[in-house]
Amino acid sequence: MTEYRASFDAAIRFSNGGDLTAHGFRVDVPSPDIDQDGIAALFVASLGLLMTESVELSNVTVFAEPHKGTRAGPSDHRGGDLAAGGRLVELSHVIRAGMITYPGLPGPEITPYLTREASRAQYAPGTEFAFDRLTLAGNTGTYLHAPYHRYSGGADLSAIPLARTAGLPAVLARVAGARQRGIDVGALAALDVRGRAVLLHTGDAARFGTAAYADGHHFLTRAGAAWLAGHDAVLVGIDALNIDDAADGERPAHALLLAAGIPVVEHLTGLEQLPPTGAWFTAVPLRIEGLGTIPVRAFARLPVLLRSHPAIAWRNGTLVWCGSPYGSGPARRGPGSAENTTARWSSGSARPPWAARRPRRP
Repeated sequence: MTEYRASFDAAIRFSNGGDLTAHGFRVDVPSPDIDQDGIAALFVASLGLLMTESVELSNVTVFAEPHKGTRAGPSDHRGGDLAAGGRLVELSHVIRAGMITYPGLPGPEITPYLTREASRAQYAPGTEFAFDRLTLAGNTGTYLHAPYHRYSGGADLSAIPLARTAGLPAVLARVAGARQRGIDVGALAALDVRGRAVLLHTGDAARFGTAAYADGHHFLTRAGAAWLAGHDAVLVGIDALNIDDAADGERPAHALLLAAGIPVVEHLTGLEQLPPTGAWFTAVPLRIEGLGTIPVRAFARLPVLLRSHPAIAWRNGTLVWCGSPYGSGPARRGPGSAENTTARWSSGSARPPWAARRPRRP
């Protein structure tokens, strides 16, 4: 399903003095037909602003882009009831003989141990089996690192508890299209990561299997890794070549996360199919003693929304809870388009949609 976001400039005045301006601010919106009242309400709600006297919106554009989880927005399910009954989504790359996942490491080899033809002598007529041998580096396809990968005394794959790899509530940090490669605290601080699998959606997976995949890849910064470890994330995954900058020989993200007992999953794919919150993530490794890295079948179960999050909008002089779309009079949408008129509300007009009034159900 196509998701939409809005971009706009805003000028806010507060009733107790002071002002705030924003340029090119973006919020998740429920549909391309949202009106400017709805966008303004989402903007103020997303920032939790109080005592707002007036807001002016200009240069409003609505465009197709995956939701990033705007607070109080259409993909913020913290106020709704979710059930894990949605469809399953593949998040792993297919492993093929000879494929190169990480430059410098050998590709997997799949060879017969006992061919189908040779097996026929051991079974009844018409019965045959293939017995094959697989030789691969642990760092092949989509794989999971246990602490033993970095630390000789760390837990190996046989010691990773299912509670850290199966059916984990997931939260996405969407940084696809970001100008900077490093994923820092600023991209994470608004997320509730405690007890969750944190999946870093960079968009690099689109280049997997090409020479460009290793060039200019995204990564988690030292500070970002320390923040995730300090806020009790249970697993961290990324759809990129390495969770660290491949040019940094210290590998600080690996070191900090694995020291905290947090498994790391690299080379994910398909993260654009997941909502910012609400999915359940699984990437269970084989139980192998003395090994720190192994390919996994990573996947997610999408949520079913039993009771939708109350969206904020202005109706008939009152700030109310309602569903989408927010109303008529859509902002102009599409690449490069913008609404040239300026939306204005002030204390001298009807009570604005962001006014500090307790929301109620209609």
